[in-house]
Amino acid sequence: VFLGDSITDGWELAKYFPGKPYVNRGISGQTTPQMLVRLYPDVIRLHPAAMVILAGTNDIAGNTGPETLETMENNFRAICELAESRGIKIILCLLTPVSDYTKSKQTDHRPPTDIVRFNEWLQSLAPDLHAAVADYYSALVDDKGMLREGYSEDGLHPNARGYEIMAPIAESAIEKAPQ
Repeated sequence: VFLGDSITDGWELAKYFPGKPYVNRGISGQTTPQMLVRLYPDVIRLHPAAMVILAGTNDIAGNTGPETLETMENNFRAICELAESRGIKIILCLLTPVSDYTKSKQTDHRPPTDIVRFNEWLQSLAPDLHAAVADYYSALVDDKGMLREGYSEDGLHPNARGYEIMAPIAESAIEKAPQ
């Protein structure tokens, strides 16, 4: 199960992972507290072998009100611990970078330093949760710390080129996730 926000919601999993039984549970605009609430119906009740979670960019943007990094971390830890307690392998996805290369200026709402700080925390959490990491960030960031030009139409959501880069990273992380 791929759990996430609009970046997950817009990912046509059947196109990028042909023949795989992957389920998309992305909902546009959602933040980690909302994902925590829907973890049972959207992930646990499906009894998946693994959960690929990409979440946090909307928390940074304050979509459901101001949040501290600590609040985000607590929500993330709760989501992962509930999944782990059900024997679901966890793949933590590093947040994708954003850019100001399009008409939509994304860095005002999603400061790159906040994304980097959250990604560092996610990487440090992975060993505690016996989780694999899908590092989308390193694959999509340019030398200015922005989402590479031409990989998004709005500076936030990957386009087909972006998803083409992300798919093998996700697949590799799923295969490497500890039992």
